[in-house]
Amino acid sequence: MINALFAAGPDRWDTYVSPLKAAFEGAGLEVDLRQDFAPEEVDYIIYAPHSDLQDFRPYTRCKAVLNLWAGVEKITGNATLTQPLCRMVDPGLTQSMVEWVTGHVLRYHLEIDRSVALQDRWLPYVPPLAEERPVTILGLGELGQACATALTRLGFPVSGWSRTAKDLPGLSCHHGTNGLRDALASAQIVVLLLPDTPQTANILDSNSLGWLPQGARIINPGRGPLIDDAALLTALDNGPVDHATLDVFRVEPLPEDHPYWAHPRVTVTPHIAAETRPLTASRVIAENMRRGEAGEAFLYVVDRDRGY
Repeated sequence: MINALFAAGPDRWDTYVSPLKAAFEGAGLEVDLRQDFAPEEVDYIIYAPHSDLQDFRPYTRCKAVLNLWAGVEKITGNATLTQPLCRMVDPGLTQSMVEWVTGHVLRYHLEIDRSVALQDRWLPYVPPLAEERPVTILGLGELGQACATALTRLGFPVSGWSRTAKDLPGLSCHHGTNGLRDALASAQIVVLLLPDTPQTANILDSNSLGWLPQGARIINPGRGPLIDDAALLTALDNGPVDHATLDVFRVEPLPEDHPYWAHPRVTVTPHIAAETRPLTASRVIAENMRRGEAGEAFLYVVDRDRGY
C-alpha cells in the first residue's frame, strides 16, 4: 500500500479525492490517500504551496513532493525540502491557457474592442492578415510552446524568448538580453508566460518597454511580478503600449484602488487564464507515483537553482 498525503488544503480535498482515486486505480496503484498521516509513514505528498505543511524534515520516507500547480516559486526556496519536487504540467491547464491566449491575441488582432466601442457608428475597418501581425512570446516552456504552436497554425509569425538558447521548429527563438531586445522590437503583441524568478522579475520595465514598437499590446497570463506596474502605466499613457490585458498581479485579488481598474487601456481578468483541472492533473500525479514505485525517473522535476 502506498501512503499519499494530500497537503493541498481542505478546500481542495472534495474536488480532488474522487479524480485522484480513479487515477490511482487506472494506473494500477493501491493508494491510501488521506489528509493526515504520521510524517514518517508518508510515501508521497500531493501539495499546493498555500498548504500549512512547510517543514518537510519529518517526512523521512517521502519519495517526492508532487505539486498540484504549475507555479513552484513559493516552495523552491524552502530549505527543509530535500525530496524531489515535481511541478504540474497538466494537459487540461495547457489547453485552457492556449484557448485564453489565442482568444485575446485574436481579440487584439481583429480589433474586437474597437467594434464593441463603436456600436453607434458605421466605421469600417479591415484588419491585416495574421501573417502581418508579429507576436512574441516571452517564455518557451510547456505553456509557451503550446501557445506558440497554436498561433503559428493560425498564420501569425511568432517569435519566442527564453533565458537560455532554444531551437524550436517554426519559431524565431531568442535568448539573453540582446535577444530580448530583438524579440520585442518587432512585436505587435507580446504574451508573457515566464516563471516568477529573481531573473524574470520586472522583465518588462521602463527600459524593455521602450523597445516595443508604437501601438504594441501586452497580454500577461503568466506571473504578476513579470511587469513593473508603474512602468507599464507610464508606457500606456505616453507610448509605446496601446493596451494591456492582465490576468495576474502582484497582489490578488487586485486591490480596489489599483490604477489598473480605472485605466481605459487596461483589461483586468481575475486570474482565469488557466486552472489545474482535477481530472487530468490527477492522472499526472498518478503517473509520477507509478514511476516512483517502478524506480523510473519522475516527470517535471524542478531545478531548484533555476526555480522551475
